[in-house]
Amino acid sequence: MSVIKSTDKFVHRHNGINKTEDLQQMLDTIGVNSLDQLIDETVPANIRLEGSLNLPEGQSEFEYLQKLKQLASKNKVYDSYIGMGYYGTITPAPILRNLFENPGWYTQYTPYQAEIAQGRLESLLNFQTMVSDLTGLPIANASLLDEGTAAAEAMSMFYGQKNKRSKTNEFNEIFVDSNVFDQTLDIIMTRAIPLGINVVVGDMNTYQATEHTFAVVVQYPGKDGKAEVPMDFVSAMREKDIFVVACADLLSLTLLKEPGAWGANAVVGNTQRFGVPMGFGGPHAAYFATEEKYKRVIPGRIIGVSKDKDGNKALRMALQTREQHIRREKATSNICTAQALLANMAAMYGVYHGPEGLKAIANRIHATTVLLGNKLTSLGFELNNKTFFDTLSLNIDTSTLEKVRHLAEERGINFFYGANEIRISVDETCFEDRMSKVLDVFEQVANKSVDRIWDLESVDAIPADIKRASDYMLHPVFNSYHTESGIMRYLKTLENRDLSLTHSMISLGSCTMKLNAASEMIPVSWPEFSTIHPFAPNDQVTGYHLIIDELSKALCEITGFTDCSLQPNSGAQGEYTGLMAIRQYHISRGEAHRNVAIIPSSAHGTNPASAVMAGMKVVVVACDERGNIDVVDLKAKADEHKENLSALMVTYPSTHGVFETSIREICDYIHASGGMVYMDGANMNAQVGLTNPALIGADVCHLNLHKTFAIPHGGGGPGMGPICVNDHLAPFLPKHVFIETGGEQGTSAVSAAPFGSASILLISYGYIKMLGAQGLVDATKIAILNANYIKARLEGEYSVLYTGDNGRAAHEMIIDLRPFKAFVSAEDVAKRLMDYGFHAPTLSFPVAGTIMIEPTESEDLAELDRFCDAFLQIKAEIDEIARGDVDGQDNVLANAPHCLSLVTADEWNQPYSRSKAAYPLDYIRAQKFWPTIRRVDNAQGDRNLICTCPPLESYMEE
Repeated sequence: MSVIKSTDKFVHRHNGINKTEDLQQMLDTIGVNSLDQLIDETVPANIRLEGSLNLPEGQSEFEYLQKLKQLASKNKVYDSYIGMGYYGTITPAPILRNLFENPGWYTQYTPYQAEIAQGRLESLLNFQTMVSDLTGLPIANASLLDEGTAAAEAMSMFYGQKNKRSKTNEFNEIFVDSNVFDQTLDIIMTRAIPLGINVVVGDMNTYQATEHTFAVVVQYPGKDGKAEVPMDFVSAMREKDIFVVACADLLSLTLLKEPGAWGANAVVGNTQRFGVPMGFGGPHAAYFATEEKYKRVIPGRIIGVSKDKDGNKALRMALQTREQHIRREKATSNICTAQALLANMAAMYGVYHGPEGLKAIANRIHATTVLLGNKLTSLGFELNNKTFFDTLSLNIDTSTLEKVRHLAEERGINFFYGANEIRISVDETCFEDRMSKVLDVFEQVANKSVDRIWDLESVDAIPADIKRASDYMLHPVFNSYHTESGIMRYLKTLENRDLSLTHSMISLGSCTMKLNAASEMIPVSWPEFSTIHPFAPNDQVTGYHLIIDELSKALCEITGFTDCSLQPNSGAQGEYTGLMAIRQYHISRGEAHRNVAIIPSSAHGTNPASAVMAGMKVVVVACDERGNIDVVDLKAKADEHKENLSALMVTYPSTHGVFETSIREICDYIHASGGMVYMDGANMNAQVGLTNPALIGADVCHLNLHKTFAIPHGGGGPGMGPICVNDHLAPFLPKHVFIETGGEQGTSAVSAAPFGSASILLISYGYIKMLGAQGLVDATKIAILNANYIKARLEGEYSVLYTGDNGRAAHEMIIDLRPFKAFVSAEDVAKRLMDYGFHAPTLSFPVAGTIMIEPTESEDLAELDRFCDAFLQIKAEIDEIARGDVDGQDNVLANAPHCLSLVTADEWNQPYSRSKAAYPLDYIRAQKFWPTIRRVDNAQGDRNLICTCPPLESYMEE
């Protein structure tokens, strides 16, 4: 029987090496006869999979999108008035097209190399400024994962601050008002337990603080819609030196008195309704604003203003030494990512609408809510809340509630249903036709009708004492780009300042910057996926659940495990979730005392930070001279802590880019000592289809879907970090307060939404579906091939720090630049690469003075050769310095990068030519990427921390 199949294979579009002649050239350079020989020499035989992955064969892109449309049609797109922090929003078309759907924005890496990231750094500075202005607090970060985790981060920050200052008393109690969103309380409870924090829930009007209280959390407006400034409560808490955290709706703060004005020490929340679709839970950018005095302990990233080498304004990520790879087990947060792409969308929503536009949207939402409330009252329904911004709470008996539910669902409408309560949250998408549908429901229940006049003029029900009186967003950027031409050109201007995968390969070791295929990305914008509320009833999200179930099973097949939680929405959060499952496992066996985590010295910095957050004590194990775990030291530490051993955290292949042959011996020894093995999945790109975490002996691993499984990095986020577990840990997967998920004995939630950033799961689902069983294996093999090809080309001029027993690298390698430190620094090499059109590899991690290179499977031979040519030419430039042919201080490396304004200036005072500065190799002339500034002064920026747009006066002076 003949079958008509597509000849256009996705694997050939995804993998860069497809031509036989290219493959042969690479194998010859490496010195092997076949790709299989290379894999055999790289991956130890004792951990190789037998047989193939039990997954379907790959689909063509056309076929996949057709079938996904069928799944999408199984979702019911209802009008959602559920609220609870998630609202319908209108994404301005130029932002959707020019930012959200633009690979020039979504394929950028985290802006560690500021000189080629000035565009998104400016956008994130705009985000911080907008948040700071609206909240009334002087400093804000560049986004967090979601509102619930932002509130938990505030708890951790203030817990650390209060007890740091305390000499005698232990402050271990936090009060959460009962009007805080349920999912936020859930996450606070999860985070509090391992830290020994007691969470008290109640009414703030009757709460009495104790001598152990360090912070309180309130919702503004409350989940029931009440818009009240809790002045008396806040004043009482501040008098007792108790921190106040406000979870605030950012859009409402255009109308309501800002929390900074009524005493909040920190304000957290979500920017989802700033043009970011609900997407069944995300991704969305949370925000975190606080007082100036906490700028050095604020979680996440901060964008700051500094200067470049010529004294010009330059933006950068500030205070980078706060990151977990520096502080490790001393960190109070394990945050390693942000929601940069979504923060950029929210920022541009603010730029496009401006302060008056935002206020107009908020006024329309509020006025619509007021009129709806008046009409419902005239129908005989009772309102619980007399003050509100956008949410009405109806006091309603059970029988009437069920009638409303039935009629609403018939009309494709979702409300929030509580005990004798219906809540209706109005949003930006609510116009007359939708409000009339809502009234139809209540008119039928009441058996009477009301007028359908929606005259919004002068409708205002916000009491004068809680109205906002201060100005906000006065900076020129928020008052300049309100036309489509303006915002389009502004977005393009910023995009042109940033290097992304649209320009060249980004070879960051351990970060896996692979192709984010358009066919994987397109469905994220489909309304059947993007407009779904995360707490929608299960019968409305059949398509989503089928995808989630298939993806979970595929990830289990790939990892060798039996169950999966997709809830963690970052890699570090996946680490934390996996460790919490291990913690619960030990508790269930009556071994709560097992609290020691053994972690190799080479581990990612988030590993020890996550362990401490999970209530564990960190014991560091040394690595040997080849970069492998020192097995003797590990066994000694395991023996020493045998009675209290909880877990080993191990990255495989190792952070040094090597498949350690002793891995099974190590895992067996940990198990024999009573511990469990957590595998960090950062380097899963070298495992898929060749080996798996279960086979090496792990019990749980997290997977960075934004690495191995093709979700884009988005300039520093979004990410997804689901965990896969074996039978022992499956009962302990996290639950959720609204949606049934997780294990029978699972922890409470770790993310605000039950399936994390659900809409971007579509990307990894598509990656697996289109590659198929064989394509996934091929991708892994090509990743290993590409890394070893670069290694073979460079190792004559550079030293590769670690290799496997057969001299092979895994999917990444560490190049040692320390032998050249008398002439140049690793940073000099990183900056000079910009002149060649490349982003630097991972710099000085895990070994200072080195770079870690990972080419990924998506790059073709021509790109790999351009990259190698650049490195070899830089080595020639280093040799010029070493021989004394050029000035040791004034040379192309020390002065790199060379921006356009420098090279085109009337005067040229460098002791080398402009051509050598800007075009050191011929290929660059065909497509030159220009850094927009010279090298940034990091120290100056940290000494003079400026984290919002310059004040209006500075523009007036200019």
